Parts: sequence; C-alpha cells; structure tokens
Amino acid sequence: MLFFLTQEDLCIMRTISAVALLALAPVLGAQSLNGIWNGTVTVDKLEIPFKFELSSDGQNMKGTLFNGEERYTSTSGELVNGSLALKWDYFAATLEAKVDKGTIDGTYSRKRSSPIAFHAVPAGKSSARVGPKIDGVWELEDVKSSKGESAWNLIVKQNGAEVSAAILRVDGDTGTLSGSYRDGKFVLSHFSGLRPALLEVTPQPDGTLKVVLDNKETMTAVRPAEARAKGLPLPTDPSRHTGVKDSTEPLHFNFPDLNGTLVSENDPRFRGKVVLVNITGSWCPNCHDEAPFLAEMYRKYRAEGLEIVGLDFEETDQLKNPTRLRSFLARYGIEYTVLLGGTTDEAKEKLAQADNWDAWPTTFFVGRDGRVHGAHAGFPSKASGDLYTKAKVEFEEKVQQLLAESALAAAQN
Repeated sequence: MLFFLTQEDLCIMRTISAVALLALAPVLGAQSLNGIWNGTVTVDKLEIPFKFELSSDGQNMKGTLFNGEERYTSTSGELVNGSLALKWDYFAATLEAKVDKGTIDGTYSRKRSSPIAFHAVPAGKSSARVGPKIDGVWELEDVKSSKGESAWNLIVKQNGAEVSAAILRVDGDTGTLSGSYRDGKFVLSHFSGLRPALLEVTPQPDGTLKVVLDNKETMTAVRPAEARAKGLPLPTDPSRHTGVKDSTEPLHFNFPDLNGTLVSENDPRFRGKVVLVNITGSWCPNCHDEAPFLAEMYRKYRAEGLEIVGLDFEETDQLKNPTRLRSFLARYGIEYTVLLGGTTDEAKEKLAQADNWDAWPTTFFVGRDGRVHGAHAGFPSKASGDLYTKAKVEFEEKVQQLLAESALAAAQN
C-alpha cells in the first residue's frame, strides 16, 4: 500500500522536526561541553591556571574543581541559552558565565572574597617536559608570617613531567599546586574553589630553590639537613603552637546548636568523655581539609568514649541562616555536635581561655576531667604527603592515649 504526503503534511512534519531540534539543542549543547577544560581565574591582576571539568545530564550541569585527586563538584547547575550557572553550596560559591565559541567567560563569587574573573577553554594535549629532580621535603626561609613562624615546609612530588607541590604552614597547607617545567622554572598553581595560588620554583646553582608565591613573596628553599647545619629554626610544631592560659581550669563553652538549643561543656553527652573541641568555620579552606578526618575519627572512637564538638564561627548572614555550614556538614558526613560560636571577629573574645590561638582550625584535646591536655593548630591536606600522614598519626595517638587514660581511671574508681 502506498501513502502520499500532501504539501500540508510536509509542512506539519517540518514544523515537528524544527520543534524537536529546538528542544534537543540545549541537551546537545550541554553534552558538547563535557570534558576537561583549562581554566584561569584572575586575582589581583594575577592569572592562575587550573583544571576544570564539566559534565551534564540534559540541562543539569556539573562543574568540578580539583585539589590534586580530590574533587569539588558543584551541588547544582544549569546551561540555558548559552548561560552557565553553577553553585557550590558548601563554599557558598557561584559561577555565572557565558559559553560562546568554545570558551567560558564569567565570574566566580563566594562569601568573604571579591568576585574573580573566570575563563576556560577545552584542554589540549600537554607539552610538558621533564624538569630537574627537586622532589621531597624542603624548608622555606625568609617567610613572612603573621603567626610568628620562622620557616615553612615545601613538599614537592614529581612523576615524570607531572609536578605538584604544597606549602605547609602552622595553620595548614596551600592545597595541591600542579604544573610543569618550562623556561628554567617550575610554574605551579591551584584553584579548587578556595585559596587560589601561583608558585614559581627555580632551581639555583647552589642546590637551593628560589620560590616566588603569587608574584609577591620571594623565599629560599633548602633541604632540612642543610637548614639544621646552618642552625636555621624548624618550622613551627602545630602541637606546641597553641595552648590555654590556665591548664588547671576546665575548658568552658556555651553556644547554641543549629536548632537553637544551648549546649555547654556540662552537657550530659560530654560527661566522663574525652572531648575534642574543634574551632572551625565552613569558610575556612583548612577546615575543609580537616573535616573528613574528624568525621572518620568520631565514627571510629565514639563507642570508646570520644566526643567531638565543633565551635563554628561564621559571617553574620550565615549565623542567621547557616546554609553553607549545613552543606559542609552533609558533604563530610559530620555526625558530631556542632555549635554556632558567633562571628569570626568575636572568636578571640569568646575563646578567652586560649593562649596564642590564631590558626583556623585549631583542636583542643580535653580529658574526662574537663581540662585541656594538648592542642593542635591547623591541619594539612593530602597535598602534604608524609607530613599529612604524620599529622593524622600523631592526632590519633593523642586521642588513643586520652581514651586509655580514661579507661584506666574508670577501672580504678
């Protein structure tokens, strides 16, 4: 049987096809963006390169930023008529950009910092070449630290032409700065949604490294053995940086939880327990580094008598409606107690018992007697390699020690 289409039928079919293509266009447009992009953000006229990934499910877009192998994926996103909008709720950050002719241009904005220009193009093949061997741990001299530090650690990792590094200070590290060797120096950078940074490392004839951070601060890196031979000071020990003014006095706190209920150190949940009092903020990059470790620690030792209480300090609007903090807690699976301590500029006054406290985060180790038995300033990320592992081991050993002492004291009573 033969069917003949009239002119009217053909017009209807063409109309249906056009409508279908229009409906499909956003999907095809979104999928064509999928993959790795080379991005830059511009901070104080300094262009900082980074890796960026886009993926889509129809009009639902996801953008991922990287800290080494760690992925920071947007919590929501969409592409509509060439306008890309992504949100990272746990950073209280947004990217608003236009997509045109294979480029993405727009603005990345988050609380506590000015909006920064964002640019990205599809990633091409790498032409990186293998540079001289500088991997391992170095110590940076000539540092400018508001926390009284005389030296920082520089951790470098090399795998063929792939190079990464991190600067570890008493409050934590820079995150993984990645890059390559060209024109006689290593150019490394980082942007994971927080703490953008650019690092230039130039090997010197005498075996040292010239290190320039963000095109502003110039330092010299030497191997630890050479630093000791020269009598140079060690990087600050985070377990000795902060303490309390009176170790015989119980550590006091009395702040509301996210439901508005006041919780103090005398709450029954803390009675007879080892308590980690963690000073934190969802705006703080190094607090994001520490949070998954504390969440894991709590799950591991809670049954043995460990409690953790986070004293969280935020901006005024976040205290009224702590959306970023709630997303922070959800991202890292935090089950321990978190209290709203106040704004960041109130923290010194509200933590008056602390001595030489100036690092976010800082954790106080409180025994079953309510008194402080030590403190740990800051926290490194995986970018710090063996020093990250060392920090975790020392932290956990302190918890185990206090739990063992508590168990022994309970058995003797």
